[in-house]
Amino acid sequence: MFIVSRLFRVTVTLAMLLVAGVLSLALWRHYMVSPWTRDGTVRADVVTIAPEVSGTVIDLKVADNQFVHKGDVLYVIDPVRFRLALAQAQATAESRKQNMQVLQMQSARRAKLTDLAASSEEKEHFRGGAAAAAADYNEALAEVDIAKVNLDRSVIRSPVNGYVTNLLLRRGDFATAGAATVSVVDSDSFWIAGYFEETKLSQIHLADKAQIKLMGFDGLIAGHVDSFARGITDKNGSSGNEGLANVDPVFTWVRLAQRFPVRIHIDQVPPGVELAMGMTCTISIGTAEKDLPGDMKDAAKSLLSYLTHFPATSTTSAMAASSAK
Repeated sequence: MFIVSRLFRVTVTLAMLLVAGVLSLALWRHYMVSPWTRDGTVRADVVTIAPEVSGTVIDLKVADNQFVHKGDVLYVIDPVRFRLALAQAQATAESRKQNMQVLQMQSARRAKLTDLAASSEEKEHFRGGAAAAAADYNEALAEVDIAKVNLDRSVIRSPVNGYVTNLLLRRGDFATAGAATVSVVDSDSFWIAGYFEETKLSQIHLADKAQIKLMGFDGLIAGHVDSFARGITDKNGSSGNEGLANVDPVFTWVRLAQRFPVRIHIDQVPPGVELAMGMTCTISIGTAEKDLPGDMKDAAKSLLSYLTHFPATSTTSAMAASSAK
């Protein structure tokens, strides 16, 4: 009975040691070895739209957070002034056209006369006047085109598919040329920015599979590694007033690994998952999700493999030692 009780205690102790070893190895693999990070952010391109002409906003076609397609009208600037400018430019062009035609006919008539009826100097004068009138007419045509462009640009359209965000523009506001009025988040440009410790970068390669878990959704987003950032800011890299290196005199002996941005291309978004710029997420690099149960399973396999080969290795070493004696 004593032997059975002692054997039971030894078995339980060994089992506890085995479980502790597996758990320790799994925690090490999960937090120190596996290329994953919780420091991930959903990113997207934001198109800041500014009008190319100034004027009063008379019609606002969109609302805040509304989805728009490429080419949809966002708002309209009062076109009256631009229509009048176009009519004026067209009238000027027509006037210069008539003047050009008159001068060209006069030049053509004098070109047919003999030198006795019209001198060479007179002919050259009328020929130059006709050429100048043609140049003035072409200038007027260009002014007409400019007026048409300005009239067309009084209607502001979305250049991309996306979501209108933080819309503060209202009817009656004066839109100034070159000043931002509407921002659109490009819905076709979403990607993931993951900030990985430099100690894990050696395990990350281009085109590696990636799985992204958003904080607010359960589904996993599939993606792959698209590119690496080739540099981050060095606080000691700035120069002083004299152009010398500005080195921080404080140096901590505990060195933390720098985090480098890794761009993750999104391949597939599961149904029910809505992407928004600025969302936080966890990124795992590899063909399977780097979760703790999976790492425990891998750790258990590694430990069992080691224990399986350990007796054979010990026996071989002992036989070699005996032969040497």
